[in-house]
Amino acid sequence: MLERIIILDGADTATFFGINNSNIQLIKSLYPKLKIIARGNTMKVIGDELELAVFEEKIKEMETYCMEYNLLPENAVLKIVKGGQPDSNFPVKQDHLIIYGMNGKPIVARTENQRKLVREFDKNDMLFAIGPAGSGKTYTAIALAVRALKNKEVKKIILSRPAVEAGEKLGFLPGDMKEKIDPYLQPLYDALEDMIPVAKLKEYLENKVIQIAPLAFMRGRTLSDAVIILDEAQNTNIQQIKMFLTRLGMNAKMIITGDITQIDLPSSQQSGLIHAMKILKNISGIAQIELGKNDIVRNKLVQRIVEAYECVNASIPAN
Repeated sequence: MLERIIILDGADTATFFGINNSNIQLIKSLYPKLKIIARGNTMKVIGDELELAVFEEKIKEMETYCMEYNLLPENAVLKIVKGGQPDSNFPVKQDHLIIYGMNGKPIVARTENQRKLVREFDKNDMLFAIGPAGSGKTYTAIALAVRALKNKEVKKIILSRPAVEAGEKLGFLPGDMKEKIDPYLQPLYDALEDMIPVAKLKEYLENKVIQIAPLAFMRGRTLSDAVIILDEAQNTNIQQIKMFLTRLGMNAKMIITGDITQIDLPSSQQSGLIHAMKILKNISGIAQIELGKNDIVRNKLVQRIVEAYECVNASIPAN
């Protein structure tokens, strides 16, 4: 009898093992000749050499499935172990798929400009994506970053935002540094929680595989082997965005998103996003994607609100 240790280093173990370890119990019933002990992300298996080899191969197939779809239902376990055709509950590949989010929910590029963002990400090291609220620029950018991390194209994701209040003075916030900056970064957490299981996301954050920090924390760093996203970039000044853009290291991609109709800077300051897009417009390796009101994928009212404000702004004479 041989003993083999199998480490699950990619899949979320809570998802892999199933509710109340239901998947592990099923796997044990499918391999009655093996003694299987699962703890944490490790499986200790005792049995004869041939059956151990087959078992390890099937476990790795299950792990790959779990990583791709963010779920491992009983029918997937049975199909992988016994073969055969998947039933109607299996996820189906969709057009313009980026990744599968929580519980196998497909995250797709839903509009032509979102699809353009996906295409340009594959061809360029730096992208500017501007558009109105709800046009999917940040969500699509984070989905691309998570896909690159899952595919081992990069080693980490770095997400940043300028800590600028949207017209309100919040004063001194209580708590430690993380508690002070989290309110500014919550939209980034929301997107990540749609795409990565809670336990796995916590692990990534603790191990700094995913780093979320305000823009001021970027100074002096060289960001390599990463996808780096700067959100709400319209609220950077010229010096801040220049500092951020020059952090780009080797084997890294950078996505800068913003809405130039929602600038919260003092009127005396020029938006660094607008300035950067003008001076970097024709540089090879940098792409610019402009999303519009037709790309809005939130509640239909959001598109009507954006249109109403556009009409008002168009009627106000320029100074």
